[in-house]
Amino acid sequence: MPGATTLSPGEAAAILFGVFFLLIALRVPIAFALGFACLPIFLVEPRLTPMNLVQETFNAYNSFILLAVPFFLLTANLMNVGGITDRLLRLSRAMVGHFPGGLAQINVVLSIFFAGISGSSTADAASQSKIFIEAQRKEGYDDSFSVAITAVSAVLAVIIPPSILMIVWGGVLTVSIGALFLAGIIPGLLIGLVQMATVHAYAKARGYPTYPRESWVELGRSLLVSIPALMTPVIIIGGKIFGWFTATESACIAVLYAGVLSLFFYREMGLKGLHEALADTGKLAGVALFCVGTASAFGWLLAYYQIPKALLTNVIGWEMGPIAAGLFIAFVFLVVGCFLDAIPAIIIVGTILQPVAKAAGLDPVHFAMVGIVSLAFGLVTPPYGLCLMIACSVAGIRITEALKDVMIMLMPMLGVLVLIIVWPDVVLILPKLISPEFLK
Repeated sequence: MPGATTLSPGEAAAILFGVFFLLIALRVPIAFALGFACLPIFLVEPRLTPMNLVQETFNAYNSFILLAVPFFLLTANLMNVGGITDRLLRLSRAMVGHFPGGLAQINVVLSIFFAGISGSSTADAASQSKIFIEAQRKEGYDDSFSVAITAVSAVLAVIIPPSILMIVWGGVLTVSIGALFLAGIIPGLLIGLVQMATVHAYAKARGYPTYPRESWVELGRSLLVSIPALMTPVIIIGGKIFGWFTATESACIAVLYAGVLSLFFYREMGLKGLHEALADTGKLAGVALFCVGTASAFGWLLAYYQIPKALLTNVIGWEMGPIAAGLFIAFVFLVVGCFLDAIPAIIIVGTILQPVAKAAGLDPVHFAMVGIVSLAFGLVTPPYGLCLMIACSVAGIRITEALKDVMIMLMPMLGVLVLIIVWPDVVLILPKLISPEFLK
């Protein structure tokens, strides 16, 4: 840490956050806003130069773990163009199509399957919106409901492993990614179940259609053709947990596996499909990783001026217990997630709140899952709400039209978040049972 600086922590924080929120209000993209907010500090502080912004941004990319991000996105895109998603859709219909609101139930279950492959909620929201919104419209579902359930179910991709947020959190805050993968399974499935219960309630209240029950033979057939696709999350998560390969290596293996399935097993991907998958991956990965770089430079300035220490002096003095600290952390991430993308939120806010969690005795894995689940809400809450924006764009409706249904669907999910905070074993039981060494 530096000695005397021209700016005090309060002045530096005022410039950083003031410029950042001003740029957000002017609708500057978040990644650019983070970078531009740093520039005045680098110009004013004699010991720093604008070159430090470039240096710290590129330092963030010098990370083997972050290579996993584009590979997981590519895996998801290969599965979309290679017919793998279609097989999972068929299996989902055989499993839950006969439940009230059959097509919306399939929407949720497919999101659970897809979450175990992609790790990206935005990729999930984009693909699910194209598959389901028009289909639900034809079957008489309200547009607001269709958009809401598609956007809300897409957030499962950042909670159920392999999650890109888990990879970023593990890399930035030095937490075992294998433990995070295990920790996300039960919370993700619980949120999936409460979403299905919400669909059930809506379907009963509004009379949404239900499909006939599929025969056991059809269920068996759809399961059989889906087994190769369902092996993808097993390879990714199992390989990481059992130490066969790192998170990045598991992502590379997943790309190869998805490519082989698409080209040689299901035989539905041609050169055009491969080009589309690579192009989409480049766009999504470019946005995500650019956010990582500028957020890291922003976070480096926070550390340079010891702003987190200044901000948390009083908070740590509250001497909160684990539950109170968990609720406080969740509240901060819920608010921040409304305005900031999850990746920079982890890099900036996660680093700030880490001492609070440590002082309250929260396990680092428990702290991580409280943060990640809380940030997932921000993907569907305005003004940021990227998954909601994508679904509304595909449906051709305004965000305000879907907002009421989104808020209703978030209430049961909020209950799961409180359960995670109050009962840490919801998160920690699988890491304790399968790989307790991850928690050391």
